Amino acid sequence: MNALTATNRNFRYAARILGLDSKLERSLLIPFREIKVECSIPKDDGSLATFVGFRIQHDNARGPMKGGIRYHPEVDPDEVNALAQLMTWKTAVAAIPYGGAKGGIGCNPRELSMSELERLTRVFTQKIHDLIGIHRDVPAPDMGTNSQTMAWILDEYSKFHGHSPAVVTGKPIDLGGSLGREAATGLGVFFATEALLAEHGKSISNMKFAIQGFGNVGSWAAKFFHEHGGKVVAVSDITGAIKNPNGIDVPALLKYKKSNKSLNDFQGGNAMDLNDLLVHECDVLVPCALDMTTTDIFIYCLNILVLERENAADVKAKFIIEAANHPTDPEADEILSKKGVVILPDIYANSGGVTVSYFEWVQNIQGFMWEEEKVNHELKRYMMSAFKDIKTMCQTHNCNLRMGAFTLGVNRVAQATLLRGWE
Repeated sequence: MNALTATNRNFRYAARILGLDSKLERSLLIPFREIKVECSIPKDDGSLATFVGFRIQHDNARGPMKGGIRYHPEVDPDEVNALAQLMTWKTAVAAIPYGGAKGGIGCNPRELSMSELERLTRVFTQKIHDLIGIHRDVPAPDMGTNSQTMAWILDEYSKFHGHSPAVVTGKPIDLGGSLGREAATGLGVFFATEALLAEHGKSISNMKFAIQGFGNVGSWAAKFFHEHGGKVVAVSDITGAIKNPNGIDVPALLKYKKSNKSLNDFQGGNAMDLNDLLVHECDVLVPCALDMTTTDIFIYCLNILVLERENAADVKAKFIIEAANHPTDPEADEILSKKGVVILPDIYANSGGVTVSYFEWVQNIQGFMWEEEKVNHELKRYMMSAFKDIKTMCQTHNCNLRMGAFTLGVNRVAQATLLRGWE
């Protein structure tokens, strides 16, 4: 089941639980706007290259639309549509005043020079500048893009609209980026895990964690689990996987990965098969990365499922924290639920990143920047509050955490739509 089908299925189930009007349900499912533009640039060798840029703006009932811009040679429109929709529900669950969007350019950034990437980003911004904006649609980095990409968008947009740092988030600190943004998603995963375990009378300390994906999110999450007494017993990324039943020395692994760009040959653990991590013996499984089909570090499989019918029955974890977007197939979801595995859904578990993006936007509008301590304090407050709201929906509708989160998000968007005078 692809990402869009699975997302639509979860939405429709939530809509039925909430008893939404069928016309409103259809309206909430259809994107507000889909943008497709041609982006032609001169390459460094003098030739002309043409790329297709796009932006899917899903919903703006609760505020400006928010979502990443990715640069990738093969982007599946259905996946992007699903991720734009997920952003709508995710921002509503987090109680931040945004809707959802997603977009990017069909290109391979590894095959473009820095100057070519800059020209491409600026042409794309020229084509969509009147459809994004501080109070309309606020992009952020995604796969294949970074803070430098956001800096170019900010600069090009400002040529048309005046200095506008709040038009994008995930910017360099020197251009109005927020302290704490780099660690935000991983820290949010930590706070979400802490809230879930506390609900079950447990704590991070002495729990065994297996982390699939050791990029930005997975490495920060591992660091926070380790610092609070958790035992990280297995870690994987595209370069390999390692295990240590006594717990991996996470600071040493972080240092090794930074120096070697790989997990292979790390002396603090034994090598293991990549596919075995998801079914490794642990208390908490944390899928943090895209499923990958090749050893090429950049070319990712666009299907982001990692837990499917074929491996769900073998999962040994008692808790699954969905730090990646849509890592669990609905069929796997049912199998795991029947086994008694508690799944913390992606639209809550990985919302730390967009929450701190919201803080960055607020700081830019105010023209007043926060200390990192305040950013982290506010992030914890938002994550804990959202978890309580999800649990309330679970109790009200007698449903699991995924449907608790979806009903919470969908209900907030539906109410905002009705209050604005939908009919």
